[in-house]
Amino acid sequence: MAELPLTTGTPSFLRAMNARTILQLVQRSGPMSRAEVARASGLSKPTVSLGLAALLEAGLVREMGRSRGGRGPTAVLYELNPEAGRVVGIDVGRHWLRAALADITGTIVARRDERAKVSSARALIGQIGSIARWLAADAGIGWDAVTHVTVGSPGVFEPTRGAVILAPNLPGWGRHGLVEALREELGSHVGVENDVNLGAVGEQWKGHGQGVRDFGYLSIGTGVGMGLVLGGELYRGSSGAAGEIAYLPVGVDPYDQQVRRRGAFEEATSGAGVVRLARQAGLQGKLTAKRVFALARKRDPRALEVVELEAQRLALGLAAVSAVVDLELVIVGGGIGGNADLLLEPIATHLRTLSPLRPRLAASALGDDAVLHGAVATALAAAQDRLFDPTRMLDQKELVV
Repeated sequence: MAELPLTTGTPSFLRAMNARTILQLVQRSGPMSRAEVARASGLSKPTVSLGLAALLEAGLVREMGRSRGGRGPTAVLYELNPEAGRVVGIDVGRHWLRAALADITGTIVARRDERAKVSSARALIGQIGSIARWLAADAGIGWDAVTHVTVGSPGVFEPTRGAVILAPNLPGWGRHGLVEALREELGSHVGVENDVNLGAVGEQWKGHGQGVRDFGYLSIGTGVGMGLVLGGELYRGSSGAAGEIAYLPVGVDPYDQQVRRRGAFEEATSGAGVVRLARQAGLQGKLTAKRVFALARKRDPRALEVVELEAQRLALGLAAVSAVVDLELVIVGGGIGGNADLLLEPIATHLRTLSPLRPRLAASALGDDAVLHGAVATALAAAQDRLFDPTRMLDQKELVV
């Protein structure tokens, strides 16, 4: 098809823009009648009727019944067609691979969790491809019906190299050409995002971050990081490394060569750091961070000492972050952050001592699924941008006739 001009004054472009306006309204507020769309959009009723007819023909909206109650005749209601697009979100972790397929309305229709095959990047990419296609089959669709995939990964994505850096917990994951390999496995519409950033997006979409303009999602587990939402938008920084608080020079000696690879704050507060504190406190046997917190719930004095030291170190990092970005809320998640019943109160106590800047603290509303929800939400945004793009609509004859 010949390329159509994108001059804003052309009738075809205006019709496409009107269709986009109608589609976004129905997506945000539907189900809606034609009269409701006209009132909310400011478009004329004939324009709305033509736009809805075109969107119905394109399969982007559907009729879903009639209005009830009130005086006068009932009206046909329109909603976003869930089958207009599908997305996949994937959370790649050191221990688990979590994936979900959602329709364009955000409803998750298939889900699968597997132990991550982290022996090599190749094995992990193959597993990602297998789990993604399993989701499509479980949802009863072909893989070509998936509009966008978002992969959440530890580390910082460098688009110029197509690589992920600062991801020491996944062997080989930082190799050059990672994104190309993912696209070979999954197709061209693939995005990669830092997992903790996605945790923040997930909380903003379905958790405690809803309606909060400035908050951080602090993830503490195998690694440590913070996703920042500032002014209601995810903040990545100039190179995508905003929130890499693993490298805060606090907690242990930041000049130690063994520490620099993972970062001083991560070395001090991650799961491995908790285990080191436990051994220093005199706890014996096969220790994991999970076991240390379990012992603390049983009031073991040495485990309680470890929890107090962990809270103190976390408060020190939060005091440093709050002095720079002045957060309203910090949501605590991750494997260790999931012990909010033991950690939040002592963190708050130490923050009151350390700083006059004291953000509210909350346990993650989404738990282990925060990153996965963020991956789905990010894939949805990309898919909707693509499906609702006026230039794409111009390529659909039914939207420009």
